[in-house]
Amino acid sequence: MNPMSRVLVVEDEFTMRNTLKDCLEGEGYRVLTAADGETALKRVLEDKPDLILLDVMLPKLDGYTVCNEIRRLANPTPVIMLTAKGQVSDRVDGLDAGADDYLVKPFSLEELLARIRALLRRIHQQSNAPRALSLDDVHVDFIRQQAWRLDQPLHLPPKEIAMLRMLAESLGHPVSRDRFLDVVWGYATFPTTRTVDTHVATLRAKIEPDPDNPRWIKTVHGVGYKLDLSSTPSSPRREES
Repeated sequence: MNPMSRVLVVEDEFTMRNTLKDCLEGEGYRVLTAADGETALKRVLEDKPDLILLDVMLPKLDGYTVCNEIRRLANPTPVIMLTAKGQVSDRVDGLDAGADDYLVKPFSLEELLARIRALLRRIHQQSNAPRALSLDDVHVDFIRQQAWRLDQPLHLPPKEIAMLRMLAESLGHPVSRDRFLDVVWGYATFPTTRTVDTHVATLRAKIEPDPDNPRWIKTVHGVGYKLDLSSTPSSPRREES
């Protein structure tokens, strides 16, 4: 993590915006601010921050809309949503809009800083992460969060795409169930390892030629799953950034 990383704080409440700004600057971050959704989008495009703290309830464009638009533009900048809404459904909406994490007000500044550090560290580790993956007639664009089979849209929800990306990042090496839970589900819910198995089964049904005898997503017993591209003659491609 670079301590001079630029953080965009999008918050319409003046006191909260300044509190966050002062706190982040005190930790060595360079801070940009915006008080409404339209200004936030402009700053994202023009200033290219390293991370975005995004309030949900904003003038002009709400946080969900802003986050959706950021992802529609294929911008991978990590987003932490800040909101007073604490229902699980609200958190899921935020994560489905493309947010990487979700923090409910009131929160401690220490926890916020820890999550910022964790996200920036993860982004640094993924600097050589694949942008896309092709498996025979299935193509997945990890940046746009979209998938196709033979040029026809293939519905893969964000969690399935995130799991597939993790497998591609660890190509040939197993990803544990706990690691899937930590990265894909994070703070949104309290799932079990069985949840991972269920999602893998659904993912296999969508992309494997024979889901009962998977060619690509292999089970590593006692650990989790791995992506194996060695057993197919069509040489699936992993496109890197």
